[in-house]
Amino acid sequence: MSDAVKILDELKAKGELTNKDRMAIPQQEMPTREPLVRARQMDEVALGYTKEQAIVEANRCLQCKNQPCVSGCPVNVRIPDFIAEVAKGEFKKAVDVIKTTNLLPAICGRVCPQEKQCQAQCTVGKVYKDAEKSVCIGRLERFVADYERENDLTTQMQIAPSTGKKVAIVGSGPAGLTVAADCRRAGHDVTVFEAFHKAGGVMVYGIPEFRLPKSIVQNEVKNLEKMGVKFEYNTLVGRTSTVQQILTEKGFDAAFIGTGAGLPKFFGIPGENYIGVFSANEYLTRANLMKAYKEDAATPFYHAKTVVVCGGGNVAMDAARMALRLGAEKVYVVYRRTRAEMPARREEVAHAEEEGVEFRFLENPVEILGDAETGKVTAIKALSYELGEPDASGRRKPVEIKGSEHDIPCDAVIVALGNNSNPLISQTTPEINVDTKGHILVDEKQSTSMTKVWAGGDIVLGAATVILAMGEGRKAAQSINEYLAK
Repeated sequence: MSDAVKILDELKAKGELTNKDRMAIPQQEMPTREPLVRARQMDEVALGYTKEQAIVEANRCLQCKNQPCVSGCPVNVRIPDFIAEVAKGEFKKAVDVIKTTNLLPAICGRVCPQEKQCQAQCTVGKVYKDAEKSVCIGRLERFVADYERENDLTTQMQIAPSTGKKVAIVGSGPAGLTVAADCRRAGHDVTVFEAFHKAGGVMVYGIPEFRLPKSIVQNEVKNLEKMGVKFEYNTLVGRTSTVQQILTEKGFDAAFIGTGAGLPKFFGIPGENYIGVFSANEYLTRANLMKAYKEDAATPFYHAKTVVVCGGGNVAMDAARMALRLGAEKVYVVYRRTRAEMPARREEVAHAEEEGVEFRFLENPVEILGDAETGKVTAIKALSYELGEPDASGRRKPVEIKGSEHDIPCDAVIVALGNNSNPLISQTTPEINVDTKGHILVDEKQSTSMTKVWAGGDIVLGAATVILAMGEGRKAAQSINEYLAK
């Protein structure tokens, strides 16, 4: 008998549970694949809860009257309500509650940093003084979404009568898909323009298969197509058509821009032009979207035995773990602060370490070295650091240790320092105001300075999370629907 089954039997025997009973229930760990085996496979690492684990975990929820977790969610999912249904074994009812505000629970349950959002506000976590010990909201969200999909219980969204109005969505990431769904539900004719050959934005090109299976993203796209949303692929707005042309020549009544932040940042140090130096964007896009690891792939990947990944965020973890799966024998993550300052999710760091990624803290490259004849990377020249006073972000500032220069031999370098906004829209549409970093400026309703145009997601926020982008999409869709109803 599994632990969860045993615990569930004990809970049933108790009948009505007190808060003390609930606090005594052990948190349910997420089952995962064996680390050294999965490190060479693309299969999803986390295996998901069993029914019994889900019900046990749901019973940890105290059902607080003030519902602090809801305020921590960017789209205000009614978290205690859906968890109460899980505790009763009503999994379909639970996912229906979530979908009143979040249309992508299978995705958000996998990739959202719940420990910094809803779980950060959870009373259980606050009692333990650790958001990682909160009720596992994300894991429960994932479970009920998977349950619905795997048991073919998905119900079609209700569509209002046709309004005769046309809405253009530029970009099919989480913000764009959210706007598409909400505008289509209101009865508008919706077309999504996507630069790539597949929909999903960062969910397909940025997040690896082993964290978010692409079939789940494509399932959500199919659901939108069933609702009547149209997709036009290989359409780079700003080149193929401008925003102005969409609103005039193509006859759209409103447009939403959700093009993300896809322009990678580099160090600006010598040697970044050597063969074998990649932005994490390119490296992951080749592997995720183009499936470069397959023998019949239309794009190659760069074979390397020793890979250095520079950065400390979730994208750096994705790139490092992907390098192992693409055959690297040794993968280092070089980060100029310590583990405590890393912005990556604790779970992702732990998974990377389990799989064999080595972390080199308090180091940073100052030059990339290469072979003059072949033009290929041979090493990075790095400095060692110690931590000084906190900077503007509140993290302690790394201070260079004089005379600490040293080389780290490698044959590939992946730079994962974040992304800037792609300037294409702002360059071709001067009517849309942007800030000094190229982020589109919007008001409280996500309206831009250009009439009939709204924007949201990473193109407004900079690199953010899936659920934050969805939150902006919901606000924009509401504003668009109000505008078109006039």
